[in-house]
Amino acid sequence: MATLLYNNRPALRPSRAFNSVLNELLRDTLPAVNEPDKSFVPQADVLESAQGFELQLAVPGVAKEDVKIDFQEGRLVISGERKASAADENAPKFRRVETAYGTFTRSFRLPETVDVSAINAELTDGILRVSLPFDTNKVTKHHIEVR
Repeated sequence: MATLLYNNRPALRPSRAFNSVLNELLRDTLPAVNEPDKSFVPQADVLESAQGFELQLAVPGVAKEDVKIDFQEGRLVISGERKASAADENAPKFRRVETAYGTFTRSFRLPETVDVSAINAELTDGILRVSLPFDTNKVTKHHIEVR
């Protein structure tokens, strides 16, 4: 018969979770990155409502002037650049870089139900919101009654 051991005394359990100990060990052994990357991929959320879709891209630190949105061959292409600090001799130097810098491009295939001429975009608080309204003139679903 096997004997099972169970520690039901919380005072004798380890105080830190195994995950936090493992994360600390891995973080300390990974080489520190001290140069920003040349490109990154912003995270995107797609929401759908009765009026259409809303695309939200997380682009903190990206200026409005550095974002370009195009529609080509059924695809919405969003590109831009998040610029790192200037590298002059008197500027502070990177010691560790955990933030994404550089250029980005995201491409999304749009359904035919989207009214391309009514697409608009707004950049506030580091979130690019692109509204993609449905085309009310296109029929996507129609029920035909049998007589």
